[in-house]
Order: sequence, then C-alpha cells, then structure tokens
Amino acid sequence: MSALRNEGRALLAALLYFTRLPLPIHTPLDADDWRRATGWWPLIGAGLGAISGGVLILAGSALSPAIAAGLALGLGLLLTGAQHEDGFADSCDGFGGGGPDRARVLEIMKDSRVGAFAVVGLIVLLGLKWLALTDLPPGWLLTAPIAAAALSRAAAAALMAVLPYARTEPSRAAPVTSRLRGGRLALPLLLGGLPLLALPASHAFACLAVAALVWGIAAAWLSRRLGGYTGDCLGATQQLAEIAVLLTLLGLR
Repeated sequence: MSALRNEGRALLAALLYFTRLPLPIHTPLDADDWRRATGWWPLIGAGLGAISGGVLILAGSALSPAIAAGLALGLGLLLTGAQHEDGFADSCDGFGGGGPDRARVLEIMKDSRVGAFAVVGLIVLLGLKWLALTDLPPGWLLTAPIAAAALSRAAAAALMAVLPYARTEPSRAAPVTSRLRGGRLALPLLLGGLPLLALPASHAFACLAVAALVWGIAAAWLSRRLGGYTGDCLGATQQLAEIAVLLTLLGLR
C-alpha cells in the first residue's frame, strides 16, 4: 500500500511539473516524489496526446483539417506551457551559438533571450508538427498523437539512464533529474510502448526503431558535446522523437 501511495505522489508530481493544469493540490511533495516523477512522463504525454486527438476529431467534424490541427497544436502548447518546445529552442540556440565550448553552450541555453537559431528551429518544428497533424488519416487522429507523445517522452527519459546531469548549479529541471535504473527505467519504457499496441505491428516496430534512433543520436551527441544532459536537452529530444514518430506513421500509411 505504501508503494502504491508513493507512486501516486510521483504521478501527482509529474502532473504538476510537466503540465500547467490548475490542480488543487493539498498534499506536500518531497524530493523523492519529484525524482520519481520522470517515470510517469510518458503517461502524461499519452493523456496530452489523447486531448490533442480529441480536438482533431471534434474540431475536424466542423472545420478544415488545417484549422483542427492548429487548434490541437495550440491547446497542447497551452497545457504544457510549451515547456518542451522551449527546451528545443534553447538547445538550438545553445548548440548553434556556443560552438565547441561546452561552458558557452550551457550558458546560452540558460539565457532567457531568444536567438535566431531558436526562432528558425521553432518555425521548422511547429510547421512540421502542424503539417503532420493536418495530414493524419481519419483512423489515426487519436492513436497517432497518443503514440507519438508517449513514445517520445520515453525516449527522452531513457537518456537519463545513460547520461549524468550536466549542470552543477541549481536549475528548474534539477528536482526531477536522477539516473533511471531498474524499475524506474522500466516504467517509462513500458508506458511509452503501450500505445503502440493500437497500431499495426509493422508500424509499431517502425516507430520503436525511429524513437530508438533519435535516442541513440541524442545520447551520443550530448555525451560528446556536454558530457551529460540538461532539461533543455530532454525537451529537445522529446520534440524530435515526437515529430519523427508522426512522420514515420505518415510515411507508412
């Protein structure tokens, strides 16, 4: 019973950290709850994907696919506070402007100002995501966003199993950063893979392969450039894996 209660607190911490939902929380959360929250990240993603899929279906019944996709994309940004997109933008600026200097890359990532690399990167990222949502077949309007959102978060979380946290100074991501081992790693991988059961086997394996490829490239790149990951890098990996999964599904339809 105690273990179940602990996981419930970790799930609550994940909802608070990874979304902007106005939850009436009266339960105090400790450091262990925040560290365990990342294990539930793919489940939060699946819920957000379900909401986006619902908007695609409902809005698409009365409006054009392009407008429905825009509404779904906008609501997703609102529900997460564009947290992962912000991480992607900061990563674009950091790696684009920091050159080979590790300290400079980390410094730029922490800078709240938005540079040219971030702007261009976001235009491409959000444009591709909007086009992908617009082009989804009717039968995949719910399953594709759920699968992409959950699996991409599992891929990002898996970075925490092979890389250390790159920063030593306090940061917003610090409370949820810890090396994922054993059951703490199995949980996000399981939650990220479950939505794939709704897809044809060939499509599911293709999505797994693409997500694993994004994870592998990100792990190698971050290990070489930073010697670890940051919260921004996790957000960037999630965004890249999500759009990669969506594009893979579109290519296989």
